Amino acid sequence: MKRAWQRMLSGRRLDLLDPTPMDVEIEDIAHGLSFVARWNGQTHGDWAYSVAEHSILVADIFHLTDPVIEPKWQLAALLHDAAEYVLGDMISPVKAAIGQDYGVLDARLTAAIHLRFGLPAVLPQHIKRKIKKADIISARLEAERLAGFSTQEADRIFGKIDPELSQKLDLHLRPPMQVRAAFTARHHKLLHLIG
Repeated sequence: MKRAWQRMLSGRRLDLLDPTPMDVEIEDIAHGLSFVARWNGQTHGDWAYSVAEHSILVADIFHLTDPVIEPKWQLAALLHDAAEYVLGDMISPVKAAIGQDYGVLDARLTAAIHLRFGLPAVLPQHIKRKIKKADIISARLEAERLAGFSTQEADRIFGKIDPELSQKLDLHLRPPMQVRAAFTARHHKLLHLIG
């Protein structure tokens, strides 16, 4: 198997084809995700809506929809797209066109990230479903509020959203440095709660 190394700002060398938990650092993840644009950068505002910002929103939705969920699963929600810090963010139709190879890379990297932060390499199905639900709600909000979708189009593609939940959620557009700090702070807070 060929090796494909990525040099991280932390000094780590991450093998994208065979990643290990020891080569994963939260600062690298936060930095990378804060520069990766959701919606291929096709959003309103002076700053790109980053995957780091999206990840914080998904963690917020996940917690709002299940306020007693354990902090370790909140951490899993925050890290749900963490592999994109090196793989980048592709819209779902592109991922489908690339096929199984993308999924294999994503799964390997996600497993290494999970293990690095004390989560199971593969999340329990009921947790994955809850995170996916929060992810879809986030995409629904982003589509209408940032990506130029009409309400009807967003409802048709992503499903309707509970208006009460929608009112509790703000979408932020911040410079990468600020969202990187917010993502890292959330990660540290959740690790502290996990103990």
